[in-house]
Order: sequence, then structure tokens, then C-alpha cells
Amino acid sequence: MTHRLSDYDKIIVASHNEGKVREIRELLKPFGLETISAGDLGLPEPEETETTFAGNAKIKALSAATISKLPALSDDSGLAVDALGGDPGIYAARWAEIPKSEGGGRDFDMAMWHVHDRIGDNPDRRARFICALCLAFPDGHTSVYEGKVEGQIIWPPRGDKGFGYDPVFQAMGDRKTFAEIDPAEKHAKSHRADAFAKFLKDQFPS
Repeated sequence: MTHRLSDYDKIIVASHNEGKVREIRELLKPFGLETISAGDLGLPEPEETETTFAGNAKIKALSAATISKLPALSDDSGLAVDALGGDPGIYAARWAEIPKSEGGGRDFDMAMWHVHDRIGDNPDRRARFICALCLAFPDGHTSVYEGKVEGQIIWPPRGDKGFGYDPVFQAMGDRKTFAEIDPAEKHAKSHRADAFAKFLKDQFPS
């Protein structure tokens, strides 16, 4: 079985996160691939039991590729804050989870407050977004591409153009948060863009 996306016209984005799906769809648009999200197909969300971004990305991609019989691309990403020993890390989304007894869902305003509160008076505001992309094929073949972007945590949150922790993350050398800059500018410098550059070099070599 081929392991080149150029031999396919469709790919599954193995995510139910609309913000993440939107970014990946924009990054794949120039390559003529029809992107279908796991949410669109009603695919289940597998339990993420690994302790690394790469491990959890592989779980999600393999699940979607096996069920759909199409190549699948997953993203596992998170925010690592130095003052918190790398937390929330792979648990970034879980920090936003609302207990089912309180209605369920995710509240990233709450998650950002937890980050700010736990940093407290620590002057070390260094942080980075980390992304692991996994491309999986129906036969079980996988490739993983990792990227990151360095920056710092700012407070209070600023901007409404991003999602997740974007309003409190300011990339190194920037004066605006990821939620304040134009999405195209973010796509060019983000952790996801770094991982995508490696993915594209491997899958669509010029």
C-alpha cells in the first residue's frame, strides 16, 4: 500500500476540535486534498492513554485511518509552561474540562486562569506551544512530525482571533498574543506550522 498523500484525494483530520480542524484545513488547502474531520464522520474520540504528544497523536490518527479506510492526520498539542514544570503539557485540554455534574464541555477562560494562578509571582513566564502531527494510513503505517514555538505567558488575556490558550501566549519577538494577530500570520509561525513544514517536506517534496 502506498504511503504518499499525493496518491489520495481525501484525508481525514482526526479531530473534533473545530479550531484545530480549521487551521489544518487551511494548511492543506494548497495541495488539493479534500479534508474531512472526524467530527463530520461521527468517528469516536479514542482515549488518549499515552504520556507524550507523539503517542497521543498516533492513537488518534490510527483510530481514524482504521475506521475510515483513508489516510488520517492528527494533531496533539499543548502549552508547556516552564514555571509549572512543563504543565499543563499533554493535559492542556483537560485543564479546561468542566465536570459533567456542572454541564460538561470545556472552558478555556477557566484554564487560562489556572495557568496564571499557578504561576503566581514567579517572574519566569517562559512557555512554548508544542505540536505533534501523526499521519496514519489504513494499513497501520505512521509518521510523526513535531514542532514548537517559544514565547511567554502574558496576563490578562488579549484578543479574540484564536482559540484555546492563544489569548495568553505571546510568541518570542512579538508584542501581540496569538489571539490578536491575523490567523494567516499565526499559521506562518505557530508550533503547528513548524510541524507542518516537516510534514510537507516529507509528503510533498519539491
